[in-house]
Amino acid sequence: MLDQTLTLPEDPEELRSFTARLLAEVRAQAILIEKLRHQLAGHRAHRFGASSETAEQLQLALETSEIAAAAMTARMKLPDIEEKDKPKRRPIPDHIPRMEVELSPGSDACADCGGRLRRIGEDVTEELEYVPGRFIVNRIVRPRLTCSCCERFVQAPLPSRPIERGRPGPGLLAHVLVSKYADHLPL
Repeated sequence: MLDQTLTLPEDPEELRSFTARLLAEVRAQAILIEKLRHQLAGHRAHRFGASSETAEQLQLALETSEIAAAAMTARMKLPDIEEKDKPKRRPIPDHIPRMEVELSPGSDACADCGGRLRRIGEDVTEELEYVPGRFIVNRIVRPRLTCSCCERFVQAPLPSRPIERGRPGPGLLAHVLVSKYADHLPL
């Protein structure tokens, strides 16, 4: 179209159609240019890229990812998959001697109404402790009490611990730290 001498029509409708044709041609050429740039980038990667990555290997990786995606969608559609339970702590072995400590909330009377408190259960926390030469387990028993009149719930707070929600007691931690840093023993 550039070869021809440019003579524009006088009619506005013809000018509009001429402009529309030119815009369509520009769009088509822009698409062609983008396609050629993409091909050129692929040829450059093939020619100058890493020789360990061939087009067949890249295609294989693409197929593998498509298969994995299809398998994932198939798994997502199955509603009856059982989830595994969270891993639970193993109990401290029974052969270690235990020392039981019961923490009571104070008095046997309710602080609000003065009614009698009755026991409805207990929370037991086991803490591994080291006494020189042997291990012991401190069983901290905290009874759960409720008032028979006002249904108020009462329980003694858990004493502070060196590691929150941890099993080692202060004596065991002190022994480990002294062994490691003062006696220079490995853990």
